[in-house]
Amino acid sequence: MRPNNTVLHLIKLSVGSESVETLAGWQESRRAHWRVLDGRPIARHLTRMTPRRGGEVLESGGSIFWVIKGVIQVRQRILGFEPARGADGTRYCAIMLDDGLVRVVPRAHRPFQGWRYLKGEDAPADIREGGEPDLPPRLAAELRELGLI
Repeated sequence: MRPNNTVLHLIKLSVGSESVETLAGWQESRRAHWRVLDGRPIARHLTRMTPRRGGEVLESGGSIFWVIKGVIQVRQRILGFEPARGADGTRYCAIMLDDGLVRVVPRAHRPFQGWRYLKGEDAPADIREGGEPDLPPRLAAELRELGLI
């Protein structure tokens, strides 16, 4: 996927994830949980606030970009938004996610709370197979910012 001016995305910290692989493992375990709970093994992220521009995100084919260890590393296509309730009755918004994790060109990102909107032109491009040096994401992001890769 190439950045696109008409696409609207979300960006979110993946708190507790050490790598793309740990995010993938956590989501796989949650899919198993949802398979048992409601018969739909769909990856989802629960958040307190429902995106007001959720319709735009869906209509434009938006993704959620995950910040892992201070670096945007991967994106996941958003399938929808649904109301949800926690075990204690708290209301949430479930961001329904495609199973596929697509690595993107690493880019450093400061911490923030919640999620934010990300315009298509500001989103990092997908990494094509074999198109990125095999470096730790933070190092690759720093080298890119310096114009060295």
